[in-house]
Amino acid sequence: MVKIVGIAGSLRAESNTHQALAIAVQRVEALGAEVEILDLRQMNLPFCDGGDEYPEYPDVKRLQSTVKQADGLILATPEYHGGMSGVLKNALDLMSFEELSDKVVGNISILGGQSNSNSLNQMRIVMRWVHAWVIPEQIAIGQAWKEFDKEGKLLDEKLSQRLDKFAQSLVENTRKLRGV
Repeated sequence: MVKIVGIAGSLRAESNTHQALAIAVQRVEALGAEVEILDLRQMNLPFCDGGDEYPEYPDVKRLQSTVKQADGLILATPEYHGGMSGVLKNALDLMSFEELSDKVVGNISILGGQSNSNSLNQMRIVMRWVHAWVIPEQIAIGQAWKEFDKEGKLLDEKLSQRLDKFAQSLVENTRKLRGV
């Protein structure tokens, strides 16, 4: 069975990023994958200082071991000032090639304004640098404040269909590339 870890780079309580991740997770699980979400809002992670050990932060080991055991990742981020959130970048920086190499990755960005691909491109570059495999399907949700209903469901059918294709690509490519 394919094992996927989802990570959202938002600390907001009522986050569109977490809503989008939850929808992606549902779609991936419907295709038979096992998914675990690492909620950075509930983890005590230090700022990365380039060191290898963070013994006073057990959540660093939890982050590293959970990602290392996964076959793939869903990374979701709000776009802040044209890039991924510092929270997500810091979590990625607390890991290395050992945890991230050969993972199959799907990227999602959430924007308050018009849709673009700045943070998606930044995530793609970071993941390529650590030898991960980023799927070609990616999701950018512009003006996210109007894309979800009160229950967190998507209002746009075309966006919903794109998330279906995203999930299918992530699961299929993970099976192929990881031999699962």
